[in-house]
Amino acid sequence: MIPRSWLYVPGDRPDRIGKALAGPADAVVIDLEDAVSPADKDSARRTVLETLASSSAFVRINAPGSEAGEADIRALASAEALAGVRVPKCEDPAEVRRIADALGVPVYPLLESALGVENALALASAHPLVAGISLGEADLRADLRVRAAEALVWPRSRVVVAARAAGLPSPVQSVWTAVRDLDGLRASTVEGRDAGFFGRSVIHPAQIPVVHEVCAPDPAETAWAREVLASGEAARIDHNGQFVDAAIVARARWVLDLSTQYSKEGKGS
Repeated sequence: MIPRSWLYVPGDRPDRIGKALAGPADAVVIDLEDAVSPADKDSARRTVLETLASSSAFVRINAPGSEAGEADIRALASAEALAGVRVPKCEDPAEVRRIADALGVPVYPLLESALGVENALALASAHPLVAGISLGEADLRADLRVRAAEALVWPRSRVVVAARAAGLPSPVQSVWTAVRDLDGLRASTVEGRDAGFFGRSVIHPAQIPVVHEVCAPDPAETAWAREVLASGEAARIDHNGQFVDAAIVARARWVLDLSTQYSKEGKGS
């Protein structure tokens, strides 16, 4: 299943971790970085390891090379059900390779600086265990010293192109920090989907249904995909006068795959 929602939950809050794992998010990311104060890092690591002894989850570690980040890597080397790691502040492909080799699980670099964006393709193709790349937009805004949202159009396109060039899934969109502004979240997620992103990091359960709604193929899109595939794969002009080639067929397959994955009620819906 391609996750639509990636719910961050603080690593030092076992009560929230339990609720998140039992909730509707497609993926749960236990956070050891921004959501945990320096004084609570050690206890958060212990909580993460206790959680992973019985439940599978992703973990966001602290920045590689930092004291906290290196402690995270050492601790997670013995984790039993680690689904993957999100690695913040990624800039150096060699660091990504080191983490992948140390943990042996899917690695998701987060690009949060100008240098990270410039190295997007190298990071995306750094190791066979790299499973996806995405932006950390709050940190990126600070590093670029920008205020206008339009300033992130190029970095967003850059990470979309780099991900697909490396054969990775479409990038997961960055967090929408205005938790109560669900209309803004919806509009932003639609914009991201149109720009080549799929799925979104979220920080509150109320954001999950909005993200799931936007990521689901609508009936018209699904009907179009079925029509394309039903007519065969040869290059042709369809009844609407549109040229259909291999690229269009590939997109139709992707749309139908998404529709099939999320057509049933349950955790993924």
